[in-house]
Amino acid sequence: MATSSDIRKGLCIRYNNDIYKIIEFLHVKPGKGPAFVRTKMKSVTTGKTIDNTFSAGHKIDDVRVETHKFQYLYSEGQMYHFMNTEDYSQIQLMKDILDTPELMKEGEIVTVLINTEDNAPLSVEMPAHVILEVTSTEPGVKGNTATNATKPAIVETGAEINVPLFINEGDKIRIDTDKGQYQERIKE
Repeated sequence: MATSSDIRKGLCIRYNNDIYKIIEFLHVKPGKGPAFVRTKMKSVTTGKTIDNTFSAGHKIDDVRVETHKFQYLYSEGQMYHFMNTEDYSQIQLMKDILDTPELMKEGEIVTVLINTEDNAPLSVEMPAHVILEVTSTEPGVKGNTATNATKPAIVETGAEINVPLFINEGDKIRIDTDKGQYQERIKE
């Protein structure tokens, strides 16, 4: 048993007869009244996101998990196929439990959280950033740069990302997987 002070991003807890992963949290200590922890949690079974507030010292039932490195192989409809990089065993996961499946390209190494009680995969953690190639975007118009102007671009995985006007087709860009935002252009 853990308490609300142990809450951190990525922690898996048992709540309302389901397993939830903490996506965001904020410890709040108001000037008047007791402290509390405001959280945003995602169900690992349904993919549904809920907001919840835990009072200070509240007991939470944490789930013991192991992390394993898996390589993303391919997707087939709503099913995504992964291979363990140590023993080459394969697993299939539903699209709902993946955080940003649109940014995953084949061959990407991801971390899979596995429940130690029943060896069931709980969630997939992407690397902090990925490098993808821009496959289509409109050319930037000169003179449109009064402020941080952006334009939509489609990357090799099919995701649409807003990028600065100087990005062209064929450029490789670094994307923050947490927010799904452009970070920088990669020079080769």
